[in-house]
Amino acid sequence: MSLSKDRIGGILILLFCLIYAWQSQNIKLLPFQLNSAFHARTVPEVLAVLGVGLSLLVIVFPGTGEGVKWRELNWPLGLSFLVLMSAYGLAVRPAGFLLSTSLFLMVGFAMLGERNIARLLLVAVPLVVAFWALMNYGLSVFIDPLPSFLRS
Repeated sequence: MSLSKDRIGGILILLFCLIYAWQSQNIKLLPFQLNSAFHARTVPEVLAVLGVGLSLLVIVFPGTGEGVKWRELNWPLGLSFLVLMSAYGLAVRPAGFLLSTSLFLMVGFAMLGERNIARLLLVAVPLVVAFWALMNYGLSVFIDPLPSFLRS
């Protein structure tokens, strides 16, 4: 069994899903939920099982036999995305969800090669506002939309 791009991706997804399944057991259940069929852990557990199953399929039956060419990978771009994601994680509370997530998406798209400012704005901002509205009004999950200095 050679390590192809598909198999490496499958192994990484398998590791993520196993850690996700393990961490989903830390979700606290209320006493009345202990014997119910559907509770706070149900969806994470189902997602973890599906992820493990699909990743095992990818590992066992990879799509290509192409090996990994480590020198051809764009390491600076990958590391730049790790820095960008870390900066986003640090900025989302003080800068608010709308501003920090919009900037995160616009900078990420620009790093991938999009240079049209209008397109960056027209894709990122409505997407972020729609997601925030869905979470806030549709699912009743409050996310601070504004920077901390603008909150009352």
